[in-house]
Amino acid sequence: MFASRFASCPLRKGLNLTSTALSLLFLGVSQANALQQPSSDSIPSNILSYNDTFNLEFVANPQFIDKETVIYARQSMDVMTDSRQSRLWQVNIKSGEHRPFIGLDENLSQATLSPNGKMLAYTKSVKGRAQLHLYYLDTLQSVRLTNTSEAPRQLTWSHDSKTLAFTQFTEEKQKPLFSEMPSKPKGAKWAEQATYIDAVQYRGDGRGYLRDGFDQIFVLPVEGGTPRQLTTGKFPSGGTLSFSKDNDWIYFATPQREDYALHPLFSDIYKVNVNTAAVEQVTDIDGPEGRPTLSPDGKYLAFTQLNDRKLSYQNGDLAVLELKSGDITRLTTSLDRSLGKFEWRKDSRGLIFSYLDHGETKLATVNLKGDIKTLDVSVGGQAFGRPYTSGDFAVSDKGDIVYTTAPRTTPGDLALFRKGKDDTQLTNLNSDALAHKALAEVQDLAVTSSIDERAIDAWVALPPGFDSSKKYPLILEIHGGPHAAYGPHFAMEIQLMAAQGYVVVWSNPRGSSSYGEDFGNLIHHNYPSEDYNDLMDVVDAVIEKGYVDTDNLFITGGSGGGVLTAWSIGKTDRFKAAVVAKPVINWMSFALTADAYPFFSQYWMADMPWNVADKLWKRSPLSLVGNVTTPTMLLTGEADYRTPISESEQYYQALKLQGVDAAMVRIPGASHGIASRPSRLIQKVGNIIAWFERYKKDENDE
Repeated sequence: MFASRFASCPLRKGLNLTSTALSLLFLGVSQANALQQPSSDSIPSNILSYNDTFNLEFVANPQFIDKETVIYARQSMDVMTDSRQSRLWQVNIKSGEHRPFIGLDENLSQATLSPNGKMLAYTKSVKGRAQLHLYYLDTLQSVRLTNTSEAPRQLTWSHDSKTLAFTQFTEEKQKPLFSEMPSKPKGAKWAEQATYIDAVQYRGDGRGYLRDGFDQIFVLPVEGGTPRQLTTGKFPSGGTLSFSKDNDWIYFATPQREDYALHPLFSDIYKVNVNTAAVEQVTDIDGPEGRPTLSPDGKYLAFTQLNDRKLSYQNGDLAVLELKSGDITRLTTSLDRSLGKFEWRKDSRGLIFSYLDHGETKLATVNLKGDIKTLDVSVGGQAFGRPYTSGDFAVSDKGDIVYTTAPRTTPGDLALFRKGKDDTQLTNLNSDALAHKALAEVQDLAVTSSIDERAIDAWVALPPGFDSSKKYPLILEIHGGPHAAYGPHFAMEIQLMAAQGYVVVWSNPRGSSSYGEDFGNLIHHNYPSEDYNDLMDVVDAVIEKGYVDTDNLFITGGSGGGVLTAWSIGKTDRFKAAVVAKPVINWMSFALTADAYPFFSQYWMADMPWNVADKLWKRSPLSLVGNVTTPTMLLTGEADYRTPISESEQYYQALKLQGVDAAMVRIPGASHGIASRPSRLIQKVGNIIAWFERYKKDENDE
């Protein structure tokens, strides 16, 4: 929930422990007797276990280095550092040969091939700081280019392969308001200096309290030297960079206004001269423009553009500016879908792009007239914890496409799409870890809304050893966003839940992305609302299948899914237990404590929160806490600034006052993306399952 999205809102060998033991550790020894594990008779011995989380691998950032060779980032989990590592591998699309591209010990990021195909730029940590490096493909040598205190980002080549541009945070320390503190006596120990804050954006989820300063654009010759700063001023100049054809200018997007922080969806495209650092404005359209990308022939500039109508869910367009005439053509208005990555065709006659549709990420082409043709390709396979949409692709000079696949029971691999030919799978990264495991089968579930007969997409994971003649406990897992989308994709959290003997169901209720603006805005200034009814219809649809134990229904969700979990247990007592993860409980307090408060107060609320407090309260799960009888666990990262842990604390205390059996799990150091570290994903799922096991009604219970 609440992840920064252009189309919606600023909103992974090791542990030698059984899943049962891990669950006991998460809840504490004193609670061990209360836990009931699924019967070993009903679950095969080769089920997925928590320590399998560290065995997963993912494909990222594919790119062609010649017409027959693709390189990609092979991401794996490091059990010793509890982190995701990234190594470069290569695969020959003709022979299928698959081997490392740069040494296996190299943990690299942002690999970017030079236009002449002779060099690869990338970043690598040196003494804890990311530095820019070059790798020469002919001599197989590498060299470090920078020694900076800040990480280079958005690595971008000039067309002649002589210069690299990148963005880098540039700190601008602010003078303290009070600077007349007396001198400390020698050896005295005084309190730390007070922190003075006057910025609108003073903290960010995953970043903590922010330093004063901005991302600025730098250039550096490939021969090395000192990076030269091009942009200055009180505005951020991050994001996508693109050189002009003559390499004299760099296009970028920035919000050039003093109060930009109070206008989160505002930016125009500018260009900065590489030689003089002069800055000129390129676009001036109502709403934000972003991701400027020059066509191969240098005649057109593609970019994203959003017609901002202050709706909570808005789909942007892919637009093209003809640089000579100044004419702008919107290419994808007829699509009404959230856009993802885009790349120019090598002939400059159109673009290939990804977009969300019915819970899947798909590919299409569009020419300069706006004629769209869909490709028979679904990409994905990069979601780690939950089954969100994802995926990446790259296009060769002759139009071949490599993409990350979207299987239901494994993370994605790399595959090749060629027009008129069958797709070819190029990698097989997870067969060693998963091929011998009994994984949950993922099936489609057709649901019709009882409110207005809309079709609601849903999916069910059936536990290993599933027998339709038996009854199983059910977990309803709700996505965040709320303008986001689940799909029929592999997700470790779902698979781990199913491995413990649960049927798991997930869906895209009204408000979800990938179905168009009308569907998304059914919850505009009205959230939560009938999306709750859609979720109950999903539960009923699974029950109709005949294999669900209606005495053992459970509910959970994170972020927006946490909101809907708390809302649901205030509306119904049908669930035996609930886990409310990183929720919003009180819209009023959330609006004034969340990091992206300028966005939420303008796009998710009809007015400033103090002017619509009554309306916000009516949509706050806290307003229904007097109805709650369901045993409820709260689970949130202690460093979550998107949905601050104070929201969870409010609900926990209210439940205790209400006499409801409640618990709170606080994940130390975790931000809103709890599953960013493999062990945290294990903690999250382990606690959820252990809580449900505590309240699950055994068939022998009277």
